[in-house]
Amino acid sequence: MIVEQIWTGNAYRNFNYLIACPETGDALAVDPLDYEKCLKRAKDKGWTITQIVNTHEHGDHTGGNGPMIAATGAKLLAHINAGSRIDGIDVGLAAGDVVKVGKTVELLALDTPGHTMSHVCLLSKTDIPALFCGDTLFNAGAGNCHGGGHPDELYDTFASQLAKLPDETLVYPGHDYITNNLEFTLDREPDNSEAASLLKQLNDNHDPNRALVTSLGLEKQVNSFFRLTNPIIINRLREAFSDFPEEPSPRDVFVKLRELRNSW
Repeated sequence: MIVEQIWTGNAYRNFNYLIACPETGDALAVDPLDYEKCLKRAKDKGWTITQIVNTHEHGDHTGGNGPMIAATGAKLLAHINAGSRIDGIDVGLAAGDVVKVGKTVELLALDTPGHTMSHVCLLSKTDIPALFCGDTLFNAGAGNCHGGGHPDELYDTFASQLAKLPDETLVYPGHDYITNNLEFTLDREPDNSEAASLLKQLNDNHDPNRALVTSLGLEKQVNSFFRLTNPIIINRLREAFSDFPEEPSPRDVFVKLRELRNSW
């Protein structure tokens, strides 16, 4: 499996992806908003884009569908329940479905509600798994929920699915928000040395055209939304919310973190 991460450079800081089979040159485009860059990259690599996956229905992820399909004839795949919000879906994806690219690439569809209720992530069936997570999981952060989702659902996705993936899983998110998210982590957990070190490194040398690819193990060190039993995070939430429970559940912590991040 070959992964090309494509930095759009737009105001929303989107990443697009091409996932290719090295034997056949068939490629899958993930959320190809900047279809021109995706088409050029595929041409430069000698690949043929045969499929598109939209992780969810927001326009900054679906906006390139029409021109991409017109140029390639690619089939469009998205969440099985997204048909009323994404035009022209050829294949609806449910949890456990496998997306095949060429002869060698298999991607497992995960049903990951929270950012929206019709969101899928793709998990590669490779020795080192790769997670194409759209707007569910960001580097050092989590998706917002005010565009058709719900924080309780997002918590369930994190707790029941993402947190259980192997630590070596590579993380390929839909946007480059890593520096802002690390600053949020340090606002919530000022003594997080891993987050502070990573932020310093990125402040010195951060180029989204050659973006750092984190692992789930690193995310568990620097992403507050995986660190829900940390006493410093809990105490600082108690300072921010007068009604915060004396013994909060991980769900309580996640939801309040998401609420703070909305206005941070």
